[in-house]
Amino acid sequence: MWTFLFLVMFFGLLSLGMPIFLVLGACASVLYLVSGQGLVGVAQVVIDHLNSSTLMSLPLFVMAAAFMRQGGVAKALVDVSAAWLGGIRGSLGLVTVVACTLFAAICGSSVATALAMGTILLPAMLERGYPRSFALGVIGASGTIGIVIPPSLSLILYGIVTEQSVPRLFLAGILPGLLQAGAFFAWVWYDARRRNFPMEPSLPFSDRLRVTVRALPALAVPIIVLVGIYGGLVTVTEAAALAAAVSLLVSLVFYRGFRWTATLTVIADALRSAGTIMLIVATALAFGHWMTESGVPAQLVSWTLNHNLATWEFLLAINVLLLVLGCFLEVVAALLLVMPILAPALKPLGVDPVHFSIIFTHNMEIALVHPPVGLNLYVLSTISTAPVGEVIRGIFPFLILLVIVLGIITYVPALTMWLPQAVYGN
Repeated sequence: MWTFLFLVMFFGLLSLGMPIFLVLGACASVLYLVSGQGLVGVAQVVIDHLNSSTLMSLPLFVMAAAFMRQGGVAKALVDVSAAWLGGIRGSLGLVTVVACTLFAAICGSSVATALAMGTILLPAMLERGYPRSFALGVIGASGTIGIVIPPSLSLILYGIVTEQSVPRLFLAGILPGLLQAGAFFAWVWYDARRRNFPMEPSLPFSDRLRVTVRALPALAVPIIVLVGIYGGLVTVTEAAALAAAVSLLVSLVFYRGFRWTATLTVIADALRSAGTIMLIVATALAFGHWMTESGVPAQLVSWTLNHNLATWEFLLAINVLLLVLGCFLEVVAALLLVMPILAPALKPLGVDPVHFSIIFTHNMEIALVHPPVGLNLYVLSTISTAPVGEVIRGIFPFLILLVIVLGIITYVPALTMWLPQAVYGN
């Protein structure tokens, strides 16, 4: 009964246009009142969860992404990708996939990746004669890599909600992220040959080397962060602070994308984005506490076991559920809504929480590029003035690839688990 009441309230308020943090807060408040659960201690539970050193990394990574997006780093990554992929048909499409993957390894945000790359690459592709729908499709789809390649903001939140090691989750995302990038690369290469897309000129080796040297400061950021984390030199939070500091230094000294006087403006924009996320986290924690106390997760486990669902059937059902939820919720809201219910059910059903983190994240990647709420669709529609329908047409082939990759990630757990187990053991 409580679940039905929540669903009616949640989607009713959401359809009225109420911000997601207010929707979650209102739903949690009503559920506490009508179920008779005491409100005493809820605020303390929320504060205890927010007082997390790992959660502190989130606004710092958001800040690093803001510095990178506005500081000229994206252009440096595009230039180095173009330098090495010139001479191949569909060069700019391939450059988009590679540059988005590199930028994702810096910023951890899909929307930021799509926005930064779309601003640079979309005008270039249109000028070279690429169909607009194709250009929008490859940029929007490649941008989704931002939430699975570490450092991923979604994986940080997943680690906090499910109490999993964030470095393990980061490692788990590397191979699936590269598989996705490889699938996109192969499709763009095939489609470019089939439709006779233009190719960029092949540069002499000396020019390639010069462009690569110029891109080294940008490429150094993810290397510094990941070496620091996996070398045991810094925690995830310290790595986030390091990423923000290095990103600011690189942007101001090497690429000069903005002046010192504009630094506070960039920081303010980043903090505004981080503050929005933190409000959603706080209200979702209150809902998650009610959910745990209500016994819904235990009922889910009991129901699944009583119906003798095999692990593969459970995962299939959850994938369908997440794809449907992705039609209505953005990534953070879906994660904070669903994981308090699912997290306690994973181990009893034989699903490793680290493996499931990538299953969940990949579902959210798909949500970013399918209607009606796919944020990447609206980002690209805004910067290109193209109708959303045209963006959807361009993304459709990549959407099919994303679903295929989801199947591989779901039923080949070794792809996700090999790196974490190799570094940390079982």
